[in-house]
Amino acid sequence: MPAESENTMGKGAWAPGGGAASSAPKAASAPAASGGATLRRFLPLIAMAVALLLFYALGLHRHLSLQALGESRDALLALVSARPVLAPAAFVAIYTLAVACSFPAAAVLTISGGFLFGWLWGGALSVLGATAGATALFLAGRTAFGEGLRRKAGGWAAAWGESFRANAFSALLVLRLVPFIPFFVVNIIPAIFGVTTRVFVAATFLGIIPGAFINAWLGQGLDSVLIAARAAGRDPELADLITPEITVALLGLAGLAGFAATAKRLWGRKPA
Repeated sequence: MPAESENTMGKGAWAPGGGAASSAPKAASAPAASGGATLRRFLPLIAMAVALLLFYALGLHRHLSLQALGESRDALLALVSARPVLAPAAFVAIYTLAVACSFPAAAVLTISGGFLFGWLWGGALSVLGATAGATALFLAGRTAFGEGLRRKAGGWAAAWGESFRANAFSALLVLRLVPFIPFFVVNIIPAIFGVTTRVFVAATFLGIIPGAFINAWLGQGLDSVLIAARAAGRDPELADLITPEITVALLGLAGLAGFAATAKRLWGRKPA
């Protein structure tokens, strides 16, 4: 009996590397492993948030304004002329980074695109940059908490998420065409509710085209205002803004705003 007792104890808590003695380190390491996995999931979003903070801390946001654009007009146009491939690529990269980090300068960047590259190329480059940046934020959001929140969601949230996912393309298309919800929010919501990357990219790309080209046309019109004022040897005046390009752009924005108001009412209407 004593031998059997010793043998039993040897197979349990007292045996080096065996039985109950080895289960404690495994149990202790489980929370650490889980915490490390959680941190890795959130790393892309953390990096984007840090980049946004650094952007403001370094004062770089002052360079993304229409005033800065007007002051640097000649230098920027010379750069675009001297670097016909690098300049558009840099513009798309800056646009992508700004959207991915949720920096609120999409309209200014799109107007700048029309200002520097003309309404056609400026609009096209803006669509590419905005789509790439939105997709980066979407993927980061899905990696961080999409799956976890879907598992925990219940009640109306789960039902709303299921409905959104079932009509993802049309819902995203409307939200892009009529941006009554902030752009970065529309990038995160589909990630939470499990919208596929293909649907997200397609709806985003198509939905932002009208607004992008309208703003790019507006940017091209601003350039003509600056040129005319400089040729006359004076600063731009309010009357200078009434140009054919800007008139068309403003009419387009007004039409888009009217459509946005109608869509918002329809979106919020409860079914009978």
